[in-house]
Amino acid sequence: MILRHLSRAALAAGIAALLLGAGGWALDRAFPPALGRLADLSQEVIASGGATLRLFTAGDARWRLPVALDDVDPLFIDMLIAREDKRFYSHPGIDLLAVGRAAFQAIGAGHIVSGASTLTMQTARLLEPRPRTLGSKLIEMARALQLESRFDKGEILAMYLTLAPYGGNIEGLRAASLLYLGKEPSALTPAEAALLVALPQSPESLRPDRAPAAATAARLRVLDRAASMGLLTIAAAAEAAADPLPALRRDAPMLAPHLAERLLREGINERTIATLIDGDLQPRLERLASLYAAQWSDGVSVAILVVENETRGVRAYVGAADYFDEARFGPIDMVQAVRSPGSTLKPFLYAMGFESRLLHPETLMLDAPTRFGDYAPQNFDGGFRGDVTAEAALQQSLNVPAVALLDRIGPASFLARLRGAGMRLDLPRPEIGPGLPIILGGLGTTLEDLVAAYVGLAEGGIMKPLRFRPDDPEGTSGALTSTLGAWYVARILEGLPPPPDRLAGADRPGAPLVAYKTGTSYGYRDAWAIGFDARYTIGIWVGRPDGSFATDRMGRDTAAPLLFDAFDLLDRPTLLLTRERPSGPPPGDALLVASTANLPAPLQRFQREASPLASSVAAAAAVGPSIAFPVDGTRLPLGGDASGLLPLALEARGGQLPLLWLVNGEAVPTASWKRRAAWQPDGAGQVRVTVVDSGGRHASVDVWIE
Repeated sequence: MILRHLSRAALAAGIAALLLGAGGWALDRAFPPALGRLADLSQEVIASGGATLRLFTAGDARWRLPVALDDVDPLFIDMLIAREDKRFYSHPGIDLLAVGRAAFQAIGAGHIVSGASTLTMQTARLLEPRPRTLGSKLIEMARALQLESRFDKGEILAMYLTLAPYGGNIEGLRAASLLYLGKEPSALTPAEAALLVALPQSPESLRPDRAPAAATAARLRVLDRAASMGLLTIAAAAEAAADPLPALRRDAPMLAPHLAERLLREGINERTIATLIDGDLQPRLERLASLYAAQWSDGVSVAILVVENETRGVRAYVGAADYFDEARFGPIDMVQAVRSPGSTLKPFLYAMGFESRLLHPETLMLDAPTRFGDYAPQNFDGGFRGDVTAEAALQQSLNVPAVALLDRIGPASFLARLRGAGMRLDLPRPEIGPGLPIILGGLGTTLEDLVAAYVGLAEGGIMKPLRFRPDDPEGTSGALTSTLGAWYVARILEGLPPPPDRLAGADRPGAPLVAYKTGTSYGYRDAWAIGFDARYTIGIWVGRPDGSFATDRMGRDTAAPLLFDAFDLLDRPTLLLTRERPSGPPPGDALLVASTANLPAPLQRFQREASPLASSVAAAAAVGPSIAFPVDGTRLPLGGDASGLLPLALEARGGQLPLLWLVNGEAVPTASWKRRAAWQPDGAGQVRVTVVDSGGRHASVDVWIE
């Protein structure tokens, strides 16, 4: 009978346990731990080496950064476990021994003497903050069991270190280490580790910047515990206790702030936004920009862009002299601001002239009072030099020869060539088209576009978009000029002497040559200096973001010294402009002559008027383009083999260069300054081939590929 009753009782107990377990499982699945706060983290913009450039607060305006245990000093972890939860690695989320001890002490004393919260329970409370009540404590215990069933101890500890409060709007160990200590938590001193262990216990009353005495006492308690458990020697603990506390809370990292905001505006939503910025170079250039700006009147700002030529990677991005200086319009990103480029487009014009054999660096050009219709340009200083070589005209940035060359090439063709390569160029009155003043700055562009174009000169005349992030695509190439034109211009620009006055740095024997050009816009509103060597291109803009006049802001005197000081901050090998040999191998069709007299007769003096042959070409261009091949209505075989289909040749006649080819409405990648192209078919069928010239005139044919 007794056995029967015991069996029934055991069965009932088993059923009750089963029901309780099933109920617990159902509740666990119905009410899983809330992990939402772990998803609301600060965004971080980092340099190429991983250093933090800028942080943005989380959605609740707190500095909250995730923590990986591998990036935390092991001494800190040991101190934390010793101070908060010495049986952390052995209990299931609730430390029954600690609970029993706390209950016994409370009964004996009549009030709570010590707590029993484990690190897992504290993590549960940080995930779901609640008032400190008995009911809340029971919920925390249940949540702790849930966390332990889902995550390992390392993951739970990482959660705690991400969410632990450190005073004000600082949460998490990494944010606290950066903002109180100015360092990552990977290499903490014993004093620093002890302080960061102590702070979360009472983050507002223990802040070292507001309550240093209380913070010192709390740190000492952690050090004493560490010494008692053998984590530190008594001597090491005493030495750490004597270390000074951080007196101030630091500002969050704020390097390359304009680029960081730009990437967010462009929709980069990763929590960690990687860039190609050089973490050592960026702060040095920001200091240099501030140093120069301090010399000038209020309102004058500076922008600097540094690009690695071969990769087009942006290595430094200074959008303003001081982001926080309202008098200098610091929040405005002047790298992207549209400004007048002054004379900085002249090298591209001369490159086109050299490319088309209109002139040679030794060709004579007339610098004298000249009228182009109702337009009579003058030089910056008001004087004229008479006969000068094209090389001297470009180096001295003479205006009349440049306008004469543009008049010969055509403003529309020049503008179309640059735009076709990828430059943004805004006309003040687009409805009337470009005029001759565009070569002296009568349009708008950005520092970013100018630097990208000068990188193109350094790389043989090919322009590509700049890259700001490691995963940015290479981008489509555009031909600014031929290799010949780029080579001649680079040789001319590297012959310019450095500016006479430089705030810092000095010319060093054996230093790499810098090919550079300066520019000054009308009214001294903008001063430019853009230069390149074999490895880097740097662009400098100086001016007032509000576009107001100045009296003495010139490219050579204001921006060029800053350009050369910026080059001095780069890691530059002792080599010259080109990579192959000191003076660079010229392109195969370059004319190397000692003087003008050694040139062929047509190149000895620049001709403002086109030759009869050029006139006939211009006449053909005036009637618009036509498609010579393929012929309209023809059927063409789909040639090819297993390795792929053969390309279809395209050829145009007439029209004004550059030309744009379209097949079925999609652009065909090609050198826009040629009349021939090739299109790669993707299968059989009818296609429409269209060619458009720089004047917008077009022709189309329909063909069948079969």
